[in-house]
Amino acid sequence: MSERSHPRKPQTFRLDDPGVVVVDADDPARPTRGTVQITPEAEPAALPVPIRAPMPERRGFHWGVLLWTAVAGLVLLGLGLGVTQLIENLFARSESLGFLGLAFAFVATLALAAISAREAFGLIRLASIEKLHSRAASVLLSDDRAESRSIVRELLKLAHRTPQLARARLALQGHVDDIIDGADMIRLAERELMTPLDAEARRLVSSAAQRVSIVTAVSPRAMIDMLFVFVAALRLIRQLARLYGGRPGALGMIRLLRHVIAHVAITGGVAASDSLVQQVLGHGIAARLSERLGEGVLNGLLTARLGLAAIEVTRPLPFAALPQPALPDLAKDLLRKREGED
Repeated sequence: MSERSHPRKPQTFRLDDPGVVVVDADDPARPTRGTVQITPEAEPAALPVPIRAPMPERRGFHWGVLLWTAVAGLVLLGLGLGVTQLIENLFARSESLGFLGLAFAFVATLALAAISAREAFGLIRLASIEKLHSRAASVLLSDDRAESRSIVRELLKLAHRTPQLARARLALQGHVDDIIDGADMIRLAERELMTPLDAEARRLVSSAAQRVSIVTAVSPRAMIDMLFVFVAALRLIRQLARLYGGRPGALGMIRLLRHVIAHVAITGGVAASDSLVQQVLGHGIAARLSERLGEGVLNGLLTARLGLAAIEVTRPLPFAALPQPALPDLAKDLLRKREGED
């Protein structure tokens, strides 16, 4: 552009005007008088991206595992010695008391073994669902036909105890041997098996959010609110896990809760987004609701956000062929219910 002693006034022009010239920023040529020179900006993909070296994996001996293993061993040994001494004392006092104590110890050991087996089975089942999710995501990228058939067969085994999926299982079994690409087979399995489950999952999340919203709106204590929200979140995560084929026990629930919280933290935090808050305020709800009812709505939105994260964690297939449930959709249902109650 020509140099001038005074600033150039703003002007308008059309991009198809022959007087508009697009030049590179490094072009030393001076433009012709009467033309408009445009220098395109660099594309974001062409900008330099800083590359950080990957963090080195920690290798070596895990002292924390050794610590807790040793502590657990000492606790078990202490309990065993205590029970043994108790039974010996009971036999010393009375033979009938000794046999009664021995029977109680046997029943307790049997119950502990059953609980341990159930917890182990639940953890294995959750791990298999997580592995299925990861494998399906890989097939969507690689389009591996053989791997997709293997995933579908495992999905059919996983869903064989779900009565509402009987027709979907029969329809999907008829397509296992068809000539279908790997990614298309995963999408077909998602449409057939996940459609009714996703609808039920959305209903569960919406119901939990509405329940939390109502209870926290009328609750007089903040501690009661926190306790109810925590219990409702645990119950919702367990229901979603069972819906998608998992049967978590106590240890499985701890693992699921950790994964859900990590997923929420990675995808943007627990707090409602600014656009969602603006949507609530834009509908005029805040002006018509009292302070307690407004807090109830926000608590319901947080519960819905946690439920959506639990769906992604417990679902055996990633969202590819079906739309992923979004927080604004659940928020609209929640706000409509609150407006109806007012």
